[in-house]
Amino acid sequence: MSEFDLIRRYFTRPASGAVLGVGDDAALLHVAGGMELAVSTDMLVSGTHFFPDADPFLLGHKTLAVNLSDLAAMGAVPRWATLALSLPDADDGWLQRFSDGFFALADEYGVELVGGDTTRGPLNLSVTIMGEVPQGMALRRSGARAGDDVWVSGALGRAALGLAHLQGRIDLAGDVRSRCLAALHRPQPRVDLGLALRGIANSAIDISDGLLADLGHIAESSHVAAEVEYAAIPADALRGVDESLLRHCVLSGGDDYELCFTVPAAKRGEVETLAAKLSLPLARIGAIAAGQGCTVRSTDGSVMTTKEAGYDHFA
Repeated sequence: MSEFDLIRRYFTRPASGAVLGVGDDAALLHVAGGMELAVSTDMLVSGTHFFPDADPFLLGHKTLAVNLSDLAAMGAVPRWATLALSLPDADDGWLQRFSDGFFALADEYGVELVGGDTTRGPLNLSVTIMGEVPQGMALRRSGARAGDDVWVSGALGRAALGLAHLQGRIDLAGDVRSRCLAALHRPQPRVDLGLALRGIANSAIDISDGLLADLGHIAESSHVAAEVEYAAIPADALRGVDESLLRHCVLSGGDDYELCFTVPAAKRGEVETLAAKLSLPLARIGAIAAGQGCTVRSTDGSVMTTKEAGYDHFA
């Protein structure tokens, strides 16, 4: 099977929302009047972001999901994506499963694949995703203000615990194992939440590298300090899990793909209403203040220390 047969068979579909999609030297896109184009790129590398024997359907889902999460953090409507694949070989079964997982999630959010590239090499998966947001309405990392509440969606630490289980560092069982592995392999991008936060949140970021690292990005970009109450962070009550490992997974583990956002204290009621409307748990975990840095406090008020703030490929 040639490179072009591979593209035609597994990754070419009509793209009615594009002027020109897959099949030419470049895609042509039309952005609606009054909108800005939000663009993000993420790469998943075998052995770094996923195990080489990962289920290709779940891998197809996650490859797109991590990019959708970036658009969610910006409050953008997903529209188009390009996909670049480096493949050791053209395995029909693997490609069919991967494309099925990718397009299942793409269809859920109305994303059209409009281009990309394939080459032979170590397994690497890279998506560039594009979306639209009304001019001046994008959520940014730099908008946090002293007095804001800090909120997070969902539950943190599950994906990192799932990875720890697969690495043999912990033995999870039953429903706990299922939930943690689902969080790792099939993250749910919070696109609806991001859209709803426009006009409510002052800043937002998706939690990909760990809560402390990503909230730290908000604090640094906004020139403020963030203080978090550890007991307020939504995390599964896992019996038998070593507390230091659980704390690491919740604060620094990463791969959560939940949203962390800051909202003026006067708008707490709006966030609570939003949680009920979306049927999505939203937890207020701290506050923004003048200063710099990110601090986590235990129930007795003391400052908690961690060895790692979050994942860094080159640390």
